[in-house]
Formats: sequence, C-alpha cells, structure tokens
Amino acid sequence: MRAGRRIPEDGLPPPARHVGVRHWLRERLFSSPLNTLLTVLVAWLLLMALPPLAEWLVIKAHWAGTPQACRADPAGACWAFIADKHRFILFGTYPYEQQWRPMLATVIMIATVAASGMRRFWNIKLVLIWIAGLAASGVLMWGGVLGLTHVEDTLWGGLPITLMLSVFGIAAAFPLGIVLALGRRSRMPAIRTLSVVYIELIRGVPLISLLFMASVMLPLFFPEGFDIDKLLRAQIAIILFTAAYIAEIVRGGLQAIPRGQYEGAESIGLSYWQMMRKIILPQALRLVVPPIVSTFIGLFKDTSLVIIIGTFDLMLTVKTAMADIAWRGFSAEGYVFVGLIYFAFCFAMSQYGRALEKRLGTGYSR
Repeated sequence: MRAGRRIPEDGLPPPARHVGVRHWLRERLFSSPLNTLLTVLVAWLLLMALPPLAEWLVIKAHWAGTPQACRADPAGACWAFIADKHRFILFGTYPYEQQWRPMLATVIMIATVAASGMRRFWNIKLVLIWIAGLAASGVLMWGGVLGLTHVEDTLWGGLPITLMLSVFGIAAAFPLGIVLALGRRSRMPAIRTLSVVYIELIRGVPLISLLFMASVMLPLFFPEGFDIDKLLRAQIAIILFTAAYIAEIVRGGLQAIPRGQYEGAESIGLSYWQMMRKIILPQALRLVVPPIVSTFIGLFKDTSLVIIIGTFDLMLTVKTAMADIAWRGFSAEGYVFVGLIYFAFCFAMSQYGRALEKRLGTGYSR
C-alpha cells in the first residue's frame, strides 16, 4: 500500500518470443539431458525401422499382378491383393452393380459429420442436416423407394456398416447421455435412482456382452412371430453402451460449473430447462470436449466388435477376403489397409477435437 492506494503485485513476465528452427529444436528435443537421450534413441530407432519398412511398403511392393507373382518375390508388400479385393473389403456382398449406393451413402455420412464441425450450422439447421443425412443414407442402403432396388441388410458390409453403426450411434447416444446426466443430478429420487442404476449397470459390463445379449438372448424374450433385425439390435446395444459413458462425462462437466451460475440463472426467473439449455449445458459441454471426442473415437473402433454376431463390418470383410485360397498368405496387407482407414477417421476426429478445444478456449496457456 502506498498513499492509500493498492499497488498490484507484479505478475509473471510475458513469455519471451523466440522463433527459428534452432530454438524449436532446443526447446522441444534437447531441453535437458534426458530429453536429449530420448531424442537420440528415437532417431536411432527410426533410422533402423523406416528404411526396411519403406522398402516393404513401397519400393519392392507389387501394385498389380497375380498371387503367384507376389509369392515369387515376397520381399515387398502385395498390394495387388488390395487392388483385387478392395470393393469387397469396402462394400462386402452388396450387389456389385449397385455399389455406387453405399459409396454415396458413405460420402453423405462423412459430409454430415463434417457439417457438425462448422460453427455456422450450430443451430436448428444442424438437427435438420443430421435428419436429412441419416435418412438419405438409409434410403440409399435399403432402397425400395425412388426406383431403387431393395437390398437386405444381410448383404451389407464393409465401410458403410462401420460408419452407420458409429454415426447413428453418436447421433442417438449423445442426447441420451445428456438426459441421463441430468437425470443422475435430478432432485427427484425416482429419476435419479433409475439413471444411476442404468449408468452403473451398463458401464459395469463390456460392450461385447451387450452385443451378445442383443443378438442371442434378446430374441428369446420376443413374442412368437415378432423379431428385430440383427443389425438394428447391434445398433441399439452400441447406443445404450455409449450413452452411459457420455452421461458420466457430461455429469463431470455439470459438477465443474460453479454454484453461482445456477443461482444466477434462477434469480432471473429461468425455468430448469431454460437454465440448462442457455447457461449450464453450454458451459459444461465446453469443458468436456476432449473426453467426448475420445469417446467418439473409441466408439468408431469398438464397432469392430460386431464381428462376434456375424455382421460384416470392415474387419470381417477383410478377414473374409483373406480366406480366398488364391490370395491366402497376404493378411498383413489387408490389415495395413484397414488400419489406415481406421487411422484416417480417428486422426481426423482427433484433429477436429483439438481445433474445437482451441476455438472454444477450453485450455489455459501463456
């Protein structure tokens, strides 16, 4: 204090601004003896692994030809297997002349998800985009209308199945998870108890057991003559499983909101749903962007578990393609191809999550 005035304490000095490759290398890779040792070790491992990997993947690879040609020179990858089987791997047993339909449905689903990342659509338009996108994808896959031949979902397979299970799962599990999170924090004992029982029960069992129950056990409880499609049962199991995890993530965000935000909303006369929609939920969801994105990435990869109920997702189609006697022995190429597809989608979601965090300012940095 000086002459009745409070002198603020000096804060931390502003960070020094350094630019250049040399500074980046020193700060990121050689900032300490341990970092220097790790950098040298990683560089050595890369030098040892990358040349033979590049030789197998690209330099000596067979991009076209016959299985006999690949077996005659096994030093490189046999991408001829992928060239020959790529349509079966991507679209399964969907009628060959109609495979433009699952291809277009895949593009529509990807475009729908991409539109969700554009801020100008963060209003009622986004709901309409999702409804239109999912409806168009369903019409293209099933057909039976608009002059399209009807195709049973038992013939579906490959990438469209993986995308449909994950995209439909995200679209349905996200709002259900929010409702469950609000129910778990409800002041009404019955709603709170039901929400807690559901969340803890679902989170206490693995997804594979839910898929098994939905595929094998659930039909036993249906009345005679009534049945639900196997793909739909798997979709419901994925939605219910994912919603329970999203509920706990959203509940954590709700608990992080200061009590004053609730009291302020109540003081201006907002109803419960107005308070949640306009004040509390936007802040809570902003705080939990990273774990929600991680859950969506996990959901996309977990769809491969439907292989246990005989659904021809991307993993099962590539395994079936590898069972061809003519191409037997080239499983590494098949798994690399599918792995690159999974990586592309998961990496895109991860990068979008990071961009969204930066845009919303969910982190703290100097």
